[in-house]
Amino acid sequence: MIGVMGGTFDPIHYGHLVLAEKAREAFNLEKVIFIPAAIPPHKIGEVDTPGQERLKMVELAIAGQKDFEVSSIELKRQGPSYSIDTLQELRALTGGELALILGFDSLLELNTWKNYHQILEETKIITAFRPGYPVPVNKQEWPDFLQDYLEKIMLLEAPLLDISSTWLRVELMYERSIRYLLPEAVREYILAKKLYRNY
Repeated sequence: MIGVMGGTFDPIHYGHLVLAEKAREAFNLEKVIFIPAAIPPHKIGEVDTPGQERLKMVELAIAGQKDFEVSSIELKRQGPSYSIDTLQELRALTGGELALILGFDSLLELNTWKNYHQILEETKIITAFRPGYPVPVNKQEWPDFLQDYLEKIMLLEAPLLDISSTWLRVELMYERSIRYLLPEAVREYILAKKLYRNY
């Protein structure tokens, strides 16, 4: 089974990497593929950092980790990025079973995604609990749209780090340190490229 982790990664940080690693370990994933989004439908107008810059940051973040890969599949596609299209393309390319790695808050909003029923039917879900987010332990208490797919949703207990890309961008805007919050190679790239100075 191959893990799939999408996002803007603007920038990628240790919270993303810890989630991917713990999912890989807990469910014996063959690998985890990071997929920087081109234009996420729910963030149109919010993502200013060019896709190639975000792709490069992911490449730097996972360098040397043989179980992690990055794909530019969405950056090559025109228009908004829809997960259903990406998952279908990946399934055709890899021929393997896919598991979409999501935070629990994203899982609860999955019914706002394009063709979400198809995602749930064709893909397993690995969901992790974010710090401070209330989680009903009993799956029967979860939203109705998830009830027919409970056996495909795998819970991940992981020491998730309460770091957000939005907060990192603000810290960078005010020229405050982000050391130890993301891989050093990514931090150095951000500073060298002067990214997020005008956020």
